[in-house]
Amino acid sequence: MSCADTDQNLPLVRRLEAVGFRAWPATSVQYDGSWQIRLTGGHPSKRLNCVVALDPSDSRDISIRLEKAARKFEAHGRPILVRETPLTPKPLIELMKADGWERFEEVLTLTCDLGAIELPENTLDHLPSHDVGRFVDADLSVNGTDPALKPALAEVVSSIKPPTGLFVIEDPQDGPVAVMLCVQDNDLAGIMSLSVRPDHQNRGLGLEILTAALRWARMRGAKSAWLQVVADNAPALALYSKLGFTEAYRYAYWRRASKA
Repeated sequence: MSCADTDQNLPLVRRLEAVGFRAWPATSVQYDGSWQIRLTGGHPSKRLNCVVALDPSDSRDISIRLEKAARKFEAHGRPILVRETPLTPKPLIELMKADGWERFEEVLTLTCDLGAIELPENTLDHLPSHDVGRFVDADLSVNGTDPALKPALAEVVSSIKPPTGLFVIEDPQDGPVAVMLCVQDNDLAGIMSLSVRPDHQNRGLGLEILTAALRWARMRGAKSAWLQVVADNAPALALYSKLGFTEAYRYAYWRRASKA
């Protein structure tokens, strides 16, 4: 099903998309009408390297504009990706379908009312750090990411303009075992990059670090929280549902089919 097929609260989608861009900023952002072309040479994140349309009615010259965007991606040594949200013009989706593009990785954007949820009291509280280098090292370690990405990830995290809490749970013997960053944008708190080291999963660490961040954001005046999770990540969805998160909208990516 297309992300644009259902009746959506488009003002909410626009607001969450905007805070999402500020919470995970691309190095280069160019506009073609309402289409945002996001490119980040040093980091492979799809959210940092994609075309995102922000107006469902902006579908003029779509094939020309798509090719123009593709050339910008080629100049960065990347294949073009298009991020489909409820704001994507339907003619653009139909064009990609007709040209044999592949749709992949559906992601749910979830929200919760921080005033209405009860946060578990039996979790330890963790204060956020503001040490970007320590957080980036912990994130790379927990996720088993190539250390060569450290400068790019540090640049992304350092570029976040709204107040940001960098959360790390460390084990005395094993070092960092869980990481997350929380970006507070006025009354909205964005939960980003929540990860638990594979050998420490199913021990309640995800709930522990998430609870700490939501408490921190609520104390600072955030009224609602939002996050994004891949649709087939059942354990994460169960955790977020337990805390009262519900679906606001979905998005997915499109890529050109690989040539045989």
